[in-house]
Amino acid sequence: MYAPERHQWILEQARSNGRVDVRELAELLKVTPETIRRDLTSLERRGLVRRAHGGAIPIERSVSSAVLADRNELLATEKLAIATAALEELADGSSIIIDAGTTTINFAELLPTDRALTVVTHSLPIAMALSEKPNIELLILGGSVRSSSRAAVGTWTHQMVSMVSVDIAFLSVNGITPERGLTTNNIAEAAVKLSFIKAAKRSIVLADHSKFGREEFGRIAPLGAIDTIITDTDVNRELVLEVEAAGAEVIQAGQNRAVA
Repeated sequence: MYAPERHQWILEQARSNGRVDVRELAELLKVTPETIRRDLTSLERRGLVRRAHGGAIPIERSVSSAVLADRNELLATEKLAIATAALEELADGSSIIIDAGTTTINFAELLPTDRALTVVTHSLPIAMALSEKPNIELLILGGSVRSSSRAAVGTWTHQMVSMVSVDIAFLSVNGITPERGLTTNNIAEAAVKLSFIKAAKRSIVLADHSKFGREEFGRIAPLGAIDTIITDTDVNRELVLEVEAAGAEVIQAGQNRAVA
């Protein structure tokens, strides 16, 4: 049995039984306990299980199905720090895309009123946050609006994105791994996010530490397709090194940036 097949089988056992034991799994799968521990570490980094003494327990995937208002309360301090750090990437006169997401909503609300900016978005909450800022030229993308994210997706959205070229795309994702890159929990939204990357000269992902090591169903792009990820200081250091080796710069909000 190959490692991905083993991982899937272990995850199914954990979800079915509520817990898995290292030694029992090693006997059932006829591998060493060290192999099972590595498997559990991989699953834990992807946000699928939590290590416990002698084994692991499954993590319920409730965050992806939570309503937007509830999600915005999760890691609120970290998201605000990330959004604040993202402001440093802006220049006067910039044209930007802001993707739907809780951290990107924070970013939109913080946009300064003393700089002229052109903003493209498919997010209704972000559009509302920016509608009264007089210095911002706001362009709203149309399409089929998803109730969970209140963001437009589909053919109309893609057609409109293809008509613009912007300086920076600020993106939200649900998962970041060195192996699978950027992922989200909906294929239609994954496709829109990829179109944002293609429409921008630079792409910056705003993602708190809980997104690192997680892998979701809809694949957006490999890490080499973007430029920068801005996260918080609680991110796993080993994962940061792996992500940077895969091609994306990682900035931790609150840390002093190195001077070249």
